[in-house]
Amino acid sequence: MPDTQYLLLFIATGWLLNLTPGPDVLYIVTNSLRSGTKAGLVAGLGITAGGFVHIFAAALGVSALLSTSATAFATLKWIGAAYLLWVGAKLLLARAPRATAEMIALAQARPATSLAGVFLGGFWTNVLNPKVAIFFLAFVPQFIAPDAPNKAWTFVLLGTLFKLNSLPFNCGWALAAGWMAHCGAVQRGLHWLDRLAGVMFAGFGIKLALTEIAPR
Repeated sequence: MPDTQYLLLFIATGWLLNLTPGPDVLYIVTNSLRSGTKAGLVAGLGITAGGFVHIFAAALGVSALLSTSATAFATLKWIGAAYLLWVGAKLLLARAPRATAEMIALAQARPATSLAGVFLGGFWTNVLNPKVAIFFLAFVPQFIAPDAPNKAWTFVLLGTLFKLNSLPFNCGWALAAGWMAHCGAVQRGLHWLDRLAGVMFAGFGIKLALTEIAPR
């Protein structure tokens, strides 16, 4: 493991990166607003679980392949972009609920999506984003000593620390959005939130599709 000062720098940098909004944060907030705080928390757990796929893949050298093979990166990039676009289209095409107190109460009492579905959605949102794999490959090795006896194991430990540090931020987004869901105005605007989230997810998908990273 790195020295204490470098470990603290790693943790602080991870906190700053986790504060940056992106598809993961949007997914947590959307589910928390629609189905309650529990759904938002489960979404965050799914995203965290997806991150471990990249961590272990990077430790085994798969992420290195993505950074050197244009074909490998392009394949995963298009799969991830297609998934984000599918999520965006699903939200954009969702029918507007009837704006009545009964429907609002029903939406609060019974989530529109199962918690298992929410978890898997968060998992795949993270797994199918090749930029996450590239990020771990570029960021984590900076904190591994050149003479480390087992670089792969150190990579896994640092990656795990990074993902565990993200949990408080994911929970914070879920709790804040869950609190907002109790406001009548937020519930009445849920349909338009779906539209906005759909546009943003589609935008993330298009941005990912247009991303070009030259192999090193």
